[in-house]
Amino acid sequence: RQARLNALIAALEENEKRLIDAINSDFGGRSGTESLLADIVVSIAAVKDARRNLGKWMKKRSVPTPLHMLPASSALEPQPLGVIGIISPWNYPVQLAMSPTSAALAAGNRVMIKPSELTPATSEVMREMISKTFDEDQVAVITGAVEVGQAFAETPFDHLLFTGSTPVGRKVAMAAAQHLTPVTLELGGKSPAIIDQSADINRAALSIAHGKMYNAGQTCIAPDYVLAPRDKVSDVANAIATSARTLFPEIDTTEDYSAIISERHLARLNGLIDDARDAGAEIIEIGSSNALTPKGKLPLTLVINPPQEIPLMQEEIFGPVLPILGVGGREEAIEYVNRNDRPLALYWFGDDTAACDDVLSRTVSGGVTVNDTLWHVAQENLPFGGVGPSGIGAYHGAAGFETFSHMKPVFRQSRFASSKMLYPPYTDKTAKMIGLFRKLI
Repeated sequence: RQARLNALIAALEENEKRLIDAINSDFGGRSGTESLLADIVVSIAAVKDARRNLGKWMKKRSVPTPLHMLPASSALEPQPLGVIGIISPWNYPVQLAMSPTSAALAAGNRVMIKPSELTPATSEVMREMISKTFDEDQVAVITGAVEVGQAFAETPFDHLLFTGSTPVGRKVAMAAAQHLTPVTLELGGKSPAIIDQSADINRAALSIAHGKMYNAGQTCIAPDYVLAPRDKVSDVANAIATSARTLFPEIDTTEDYSAIISERHLARLNGLIDDARDAGAEIIEIGSSNALTPKGKLPLTLVINPPQEIPLMQEEIFGPVLPILGVGGREEAIEYVNRNDRPLALYWFGDDTAACDDVLSRTVSGGVTVNDTLWHVAQENLPFGGVGPSGIGAYHGAAGFETFSHMKPVFRQSRFASSKMLYPPYTDKTAKMIGLFRKLI
């Protein structure tokens, strides 16, 4: 297993430039720095984390044996599941294929990967990279259109991991259910950023702008909307606009700001903005007007207090469009979050620890970052996954190893086992033994 992980690290390092160039081609303009960090460095970090901890993860884990069962012993013994299927998306095409692959290999499995048809250049580089690094019966990349993905989801894997939208995740789960294939679904949703009365607005604004503009908002855990004190909505909007201009002062010409993946996705985002404008919401475009922005790029667009019934507030945005809603206080913010589907991430900003703990204890989300955005997903020691409509299961670090392992329970009986006294024929001694057990349990 160590050898396979080492081979994967070497392959990623050797093909770094090819992968970054391919991602840039697929996007029609993807920040090379963001591709390096989020797709290459994060992937290598995940593999190295698995390599570093593999010995510990593979050890059988002794668990306590009840007094009345002694001197027997009990343990959990990790065992490979077999063949793992991974369906990866287009937004971080290398990371979201290679990171789960590293966990599956660490657990001793074989892997089949189906990357997105929206990133054909990247998929082809990954296919070539993997075919040169591993035997086909160890790790394989399967490319193709939507029909291939559908057939892939119907394959009787020993475990299937899908990363993508909630609607497609439902279809994947239904396809996998034909074979009772267990699934891990990394989905999405509308992840809130809550700004408390105690927050430093400028600090919060910079983090939110960064989280929303990274990869042009095409991130499953990007802040989807902001809940701010009603009397500070204008200040928050101005601070986010200022932060956005600081991060990307030349959005029209810079290569640091990523394009939207396709014309269809760009049209969808512009449609959300138009619907909000038609519904009477205030629209603030940061930088060029959308009509003047280079093809494929969409500047950060703030939407102030949009009506709840419009599509912008009903579906995951997945782009650089940020609604800002005013709320009357912490109670109203909690009520708003709980009224909607459980999100993949939640962000809270402020200096009031008690208020933070209150929000975290009374809301449910896949993960949380306090006083920043995105960073919990980069911490390999924290499981990454959703809850409810935002996902099923988790991976990263030890959680990924366990997801792709059968943690086999093993009970080793002693030759001096008292359990034989419970065998038939049942006598008065049996009743006394049961009485003793009842006192010990």
